[in-house]
Amino acid sequence: MLEKAREWIKKAITHLETEFSKLQLGRANPAMVEWILVDQYWSLGPIKNAASLTLLDSQTISIQPWDRTLIHKIAKAITEENLWLNPQTNADGIMIKVPPLTEERRREAVKIARNMLEEAKVWIRNARADSHKFISQAEESKEISEDIAKDYERDLQKLVDDANKQVEELFKKKEVDIMKI
Repeated sequence: MLEKAREWIKKAITHLETEFSKLQLGRANPAMVEWILVDQYWSLGPIKNAASLTLLDSQTISIQPWDRTLIHKIAKAITEENLWLNPQTNADGIMIKVPPLTEERRREAVKIARNMLEEAKVWIRNARADSHKFISQAEESKEISEDIAKDYERDLQKLVDDANKQVEELFKKKEVDIMKI
């Protein structure tokens, strides 16, 4: 009966981890840009589907599109995403030098991370509300007894509390990582 809640909570935590990996921390990471949508052959798709992304060093990402006609489209998409990145194009691809974070950008990144945390908590609350509704309906239709419904509610709350604790810990680690010079 709590399988849907577990599934949604797991998705919320995985999504939060993915979003945290996209935050720029003054060092290069292909995950920062691979998800950006670019117009490829009359449809939108992530950069990772149109190019090879590699790290040249800890500060530089190299993007080598499989079709050179996409170079300027990819560079434009990265610029428009407002990630504090400045892609440099050349004949074969795109180079991105990741600038070191200033104190102001670090604080801004923490705010963004906090918003991501709140979004994950909303997903968790929605999973709890949906499961609670399902449990209540099962109890009202006499599919389960009142005692079993209370057991499910207790288990659901424990699941939600554990998930909230886990996302808070993820945020705290990310905050320390962002503020570390």
